[in-house]
Amino acid sequence: MKNLFLKPVFLAVSILIVTLFGVAGYHYALGYPAWATMLAGILIGIVLLVLLKILLTWLAPLVKKIPLTAVTTLFGGFLTLYILRMYAFRWPAVLFYGLALFGFICLVLFTLGLWQIIKKKNAKKGSILIVLSVVSVVLGFYGFKSLDGDPYVDASVAEETADITYLSERGVENPATKGNFEVDVFTYGSGTDEKRPEYADGVKMKTPTVDASLLLPDWKGKKKKWRESYWGFGVDSFPLNARVYMPKGDGPFPMVMMVHGNHSMLDYSDDGYGYLGELLASRGIIGVSVDENFINGHWSGDFMGKEMPTRGWLLLKHLEQWEKWNQESSSDLAGKVDLDNIVLVGHSRGGEAVSIAAAFNTLDRFPDNGNEKFDFGFGIKGIITIAPTDYRYNREISLKDINYLSIQGAYDSDETSFWGMRPYHRLKFSKDFDGFKAGLYMNHANHGQFNSTWGRSDFGVPMKWLLNLKPLVSGEEQRQTAKVYVSAFAEAVLNGNMDYQPMFKNVDLVSDWLPKEDYRSQYSDVHKEVLVNFEGDIDVTSASNAIKLSAENFKVWREMELESRDGGSQQNNALVLGWSYGTNVSKDSIPIYTIGIPDTLKNLGNADTLALSMAMGDLSELKLKDEDKKTETPKIGFNFSVVLKDSLGNSASVELDDKNRLPSTIKTKFTKFKFLDKDMIGKDSEVQLKSCYIPISSFLEKTDNLKLNKLQSIHLVFDKDSLGVVVLDDIGFYKRVERDTTQ
Repeated sequence: MKNLFLKPVFLAVSILIVTLFGVAGYHYALGYPAWATMLAGILIGIVLLVLLKILLTWLAPLVKKIPLTAVTTLFGGFLTLYILRMYAFRWPAVLFYGLALFGFICLVLFTLGLWQIIKKKNAKKGSILIVLSVVSVVLGFYGFKSLDGDPYVDASVAEETADITYLSERGVENPATKGNFEVDVFTYGSGTDEKRPEYADGVKMKTPTVDASLLLPDWKGKKKKWRESYWGFGVDSFPLNARVYMPKGDGPFPMVMMVHGNHSMLDYSDDGYGYLGELLASRGIIGVSVDENFINGHWSGDFMGKEMPTRGWLLLKHLEQWEKWNQESSSDLAGKVDLDNIVLVGHSRGGEAVSIAAAFNTLDRFPDNGNEKFDFGFGIKGIITIAPTDYRYNREISLKDINYLSIQGAYDSDETSFWGMRPYHRLKFSKDFDGFKAGLYMNHANHGQFNSTWGRSDFGVPMKWLLNLKPLVSGEEQRQTAKVYVSAFAEAVLNGNMDYQPMFKNVDLVSDWLPKEDYRSQYSDVHKEVLVNFEGDIDVTSASNAIKLSAENFKVWREMELESRDGGSQQNNALVLGWSYGTNVSKDSIPIYTIGIPDTLKNLGNADTLALSMAMGDLSELKLKDEDKKTETPKIGFNFSVVLKDSLGNSASVELDDKNRLPSTIKTKFTKFKFLDKDMIGKDSEVQLKSCYIPISSFLEKTDNLKLNKLQSIHLVFDKDSLGVVVLDDIGFYKRVERDTTQ
């Protein structure tokens, strides 16, 4: 035993272990004296060292009996797999090595079977081993595939409780319907592209290059070397390449300019929006899909967001080129485009880029380097962000007085949260701005299928194999949603066709134009007077304009900043209310949230619609007892009554689901393994609000002598479900205007 421990090396290791464990114990705050935790740490270190020393000494003779060839084979194989996982697969260790071990066992059975047949001449035993290995592989493959699917499908049924009149029933044409214009498709560009013939000899119009050196100083090192070797040009000579979908006619036509996001620069992305370009052009709107592949990711490196200003700036340089063509009488494109009537559309990082472009459009100088002068000022009337980022550029872009739409898929494995709602909340309108902002959230839609060339998987092989792809809608269905909303936005913003505006307020109005799925729509414009938005202070009993707030009989009552599924900020505050009561509850015990309106607010007499945004909350906040958990809860949103009271004593009550399809919670399973979802992505859901509306006429039908100009209070009475948690925001009224802005 002395020979085990009384050795210089062991003593050196012991001193090191005792010291480090003692230091760790001294600083390990458990509420006990530091000297006590230090001694405990030293004792733990000594015990572990001695036990492991004895165990390894006992195992050593057994290890010596293992043939050296087996040791080197296994150790070499493990090192090879380790390198493969670190630099290629990047799977979680437990998953990668677990599947590798399963594959190893199957291959051992297979090779032993072959050995028995060939060397031992034992065909029966060998065949059994081979069959066993093949059966194991087949069962393993199907077991792996069986992990696909939507475990929440029963909870994500389409809500059909409200009586909805579709826009199509009002005579409004589906905006995804092909128009009457013939379409001319062509490309323009440098004419010298070494990799892409459509931008070399295939161009109809040649364009000059642009110098982005001051915007992208990170074009250096191996990124510079390998990109210039591949493309044949550098940051000082970026091409202006694009695909054009041109309506045949004299013009001028409005324009929708589209840009892709970050994808492999070797897998060109700009052709993926042809389905939108063709549709828009057939309806009299020029579609332009811009090529920015040369600043996309590559094995030599990703600019990690430092290229974001360049992405936005390039769009403005394209518009600058169109302005030159427009003004040149000798150009084939002279007078073709209305540069005061432009919408920018961006996907992924391109979605963040269009916000940057809209901001740069009004500036004289590049904010990151004032030596780069800007002189744009184009008529960008609106932007559409599709599954966008909102964190790549180191500046937060806040826009003003521009129409805005963001579209997001709930099964987006790349941008897993609805980042497009952050610019939505930051966007501000002047009182005289007659525009709108909207968001659309679609279940079972992913990131890539909005681009027709990116494919069904948001990750490449081998990460692709871990994704849960079975629940996804088809690419055609996902792009149908994009066609409906992008075309409708263009018609409303560029052509002034306000017949489409209601669909941005309420997606349920166009359910017959969309794939059968769960959707959430959010909307706001200057005609909405928000009474309570839960921003600005931490007082739960008051809001701006001397409005008083109160809550009775709730188990949960708080205002909070909403989180994304990974714990990040949605940059929006909301109200959370939770309640639980029995079946024999008295009237005085019903939960009621009250908004007290002061006499100073006299401008509610022209209110047309009461509006609020809502979502289902997390029932676990109620900390229910076992008997309460047996209470059946609705799969769709919790219903409640909205009561308006005036100062004359008149009141009227309307149930929310009379006019709205109440939203359920959209939950997602991105990968085949729930633990992987939690580690890679976060929670299985995030709060996505839905805008809900009750026409004032519904209240007047109950009590026609209700006086809105003497409105005293709004009461949310939770008398329909005995327990629940809701998230509420932006409670207010839409004013009556000449055109129809109600649902």
